[in-house]
Amino acid sequence: MKNLPIGIQTFQKIRDKKENYIYIDKTDLALELINSSGYYFLSRPRRFGKSLFLDTLKNIFEGKKEFFEGLYIYNKWDWETTYPVIKISFGAGVIEDRADLDKRIFNIIKTNQEKLQIECEDIKDARECFLQLIKLAYEKYNQKVVILIDEYDKPILDNITDKKLSQKIRDRLKNIYSVIKDSDQYVKFAFLTGVSKFSKVSLFSGLNNLEDISLNPNYATICGYTHEDIKEHFKERLFDIDMDELKKWYNGYNFLGEGVYNPFDILLFFSRNKIYSNYWFETGNPSFLIDILKEKQFFLPNLEDMKVNESNLSSFDIDYIKIETLLFQTGYLTIKEVKQRFNQRVYHLSYPNLEVKTALNEHIFEFLLTDNTLDKTPIFDAIEFKDMKQFENAIRQLFAMLPNDSYRKNLMQNYEGYYANVIYAYFAGLGIEFIAEDTTNLGRIDLTIATPDMSQVYIIEFKVVDNKTQDAKALEQIKEKKYYEKYMERAKEITLIGIEFSKEDRNISKFEWERML
Repeated sequence: MKNLPIGIQTFQKIRDKKENYIYIDKTDLALELINSSGYYFLSRPRRFGKSLFLDTLKNIFEGKKEFFEGLYIYNKWDWETTYPVIKISFGAGVIEDRADLDKRIFNIIKTNQEKLQIECEDIKDARECFLQLIKLAYEKYNQKVVILIDEYDKPILDNITDKKLSQKIRDRLKNIYSVIKDSDQYVKFAFLTGVSKFSKVSLFSGLNNLEDISLNPNYATICGYTHEDIKEHFKERLFDIDMDELKKWYNGYNFLGEGVYNPFDILLFFSRNKIYSNYWFETGNPSFLIDILKEKQFFLPNLEDMKVNESNLSSFDIDYIKIETLLFQTGYLTIKEVKQRFNQRVYHLSYPNLEVKTALNEHIFEFLLTDNTLDKTPIFDAIEFKDMKQFENAIRQLFAMLPNDSYRKNLMQNYEGYYANVIYAYFAGLGIEFIAEDTTNLGRIDLTIATPDMSQVYIIEFKVVDNKTQDAKALEQIKEKKYYEKYMERAKEITLIGIEFSKEDRNISKFEWERML
């Protein structure tokens, strides 16, 4: 049984026969890119295999034939011809300010000089130093230069909540990356990877000959594992695995081609006794996303189906961050469907899988609470054993634990959407399957919970009540609009739940329920 290459981004180490690691062959796609020549950009979420693919390219251009035996490219590439490779990576550490960025760039250039055995003049400007490195490498090796840049956007994303600093870092990087275009006569091939694609009017304006392959169907599987990859390379570990369950947890990423699994999740899943957990999510810190969702008073159920056009999907700028774009590019949402409307392609985004849906909402929910000591057992028991009193107590306890800061300078508590957000994050974070904004022919159900065997269906409606008028009647609305009819033929039992919230004390003023069937 081959070993699991957890955290290994070095191609040679994975391909070392003594190490005996699993390697998913991507050299067919690498060769296709190289033969097409040019400058390429690939956006993928973190821990998706971008660095390994970049290092694979590096070894191809440096002629490391011995590591490619048995792979697609082995008999299709001229290993005698090698090229000078300049590799830049911002993957390690955090850039804290502009001076720190300049220091990092100079150190990277110095490392490449030493590797290529080139001595540049003592130039204090990083841009000029990079330009000179490319030219001298071309002259020394009498071959055009290959430029590989990994995590090109990390210095910006590390500081995304500090707008002024991120703008300064963006402008500095833009100045550095423009060197590639200015050195076109010396460059054979360039490949940049990152999480986000910034708009051409900001970071890429100096590199307008860059081809973005992020949503090119031909390269949809360039990073990540396909279902066939799992069955072929992990077959010795699959004897007791429910493949549908594995797919539900970790597959679902779609880049307009065949869907892929998150490779980090798969490797950790098999290394940790096949226990389903939020491996990928726990390696990141989505606090900046929470801040943006809060600032924009975002309606969380919309995460189930967000519609964006092509321009909004592919790039964003620091000056105007679109939450849909950020969620997609960072891997918290993926493409579920593409529709053509008039002359526009409309992309429908949703969670890629169960891991992301539960983990993200659990994180949001914990952010809303005064502490994270809320006992989750009662709500599970209430749903399983049809105990509506326990259900009511669990929901009341939930809202009692919300801090006052959730309401300050915030008018959202006057609307159903605020309370729907809290309930949505609560259930999604628990991993309870439900439908938000459930469509019927007479309207939308705020929340529908259905057990897997359809033995129990809970239809929930929220209303905000003005204590002076007391005009909201949540349970009555469910019955008047006959929301339950949608499930009459499938469900063994249907429970209608109306929850009303007071504008004055911002808590539950009425909890009513009625059982049908």
